[in-house]
Amino acid sequence: MNELYPMKFNPRFKDKIWGGDRMKTILGMDYSPLPNCGEAWVLSGVPGSGTKVTNGFLKGNELNELVEIYMEDLVGEAAFDRYGNEFPLLVKFIDSNDSLSIQVHPDDALAARRGIGNGKSEMWYILEAEPGAEIISGFNRKTDAKTYLEFLGKNKLTEILNTEKAHKGDVFYIPAGRIHALGPGILLAEIQQTSDTTYRIYDWDRVDEKGKARELHQDLALEAIDFTVPDSYRTAYRKVQNQTVPLVDSPHFTTQILAFDKAIRKDYTALDSFVIYVCVEGMIRVECGSSLESLKKGEVLLIPATTENIILSPSKESKILEVFIS
Repeated sequence: MNELYPMKFNPRFKDKIWGGDRMKTILGMDYSPLPNCGEAWVLSGVPGSGTKVTNGFLKGNELNELVEIYMEDLVGEAAFDRYGNEFPLLVKFIDSNDSLSIQVHPDDALAARRGIGNGKSEMWYILEAEPGAEIISGFNRKTDAKTYLEFLGKNKLTEILNTEKAHKGDVFYIPAGRIHALGPGILLAEIQQTSDTTYRIYDWDRVDEKGKARELHQDLALEAIDFTVPDSYRTAYRKVQNQTVPLVDSPHFTTQILAFDKAIRKDYTALDSFVIYVCVEGMIRVECGSSLESLKKGEVLLIPATTENIILSPSKESKILEVFIS
């Protein structure tokens, strides 16, 4: 069997009522003929939306096919034991030209009870944000199901929801159960569990070109909601140059950021996991043995678990997210 190598993938584009054109104008992606590209799934094992390899001898193979063939050599022993032939993470870029629905995702336990696979915890890294852009994350006060239903019934739900200003470089972790929504004017990278389950609570009373409103899932959402109010909804991190900095360490994935302007060597010998590089700024060259790949803003690279050493060389000041399972 040929040796595994760092792999690039073709995106799967999703037309959304709230989508815009930043995938094209900022990330250089060609998503034609979609009129409103809201999401680019750049690394996906979701059934029916799997991404395919675009480089090397595995070109044309879908992600989950590779997991089935290479198993722990691709994803690591612990991840393969836990997730089997399904790749455990989904990486997207999202362009919100309008407000997304107010929504919530189930956790693993609720998803299992409902027979819908994994729960969905996720994180956002803001690539671009227009002045005044906001997100919704959680509640702005201590509340409970009764209070929540009262405000929802009066069409005043937003009065008890927490809003945060969004700026380039901001990070927000959205654990399963937390109500959230993106406002307009934001381009972000999302790392999440492999799941496409979303419970829409409120969709701003909008309709499509046929006058039809999107389906809401208010009853399903109620059991999923976590009413906990944390001290902060924003993920704080150190912004330093040429050092790997932790962002999110969750049970489902670990994400770090590397802002660098010189060559960096990575040693993954002791890591029992695949690694995903998500380029969020600039362009880098990735050397792995005899393999050499370039990675620009808006692209991802999957590093197999068998990889031990990588050399990252930026052509200009660059930033990547480094994602793995720990």
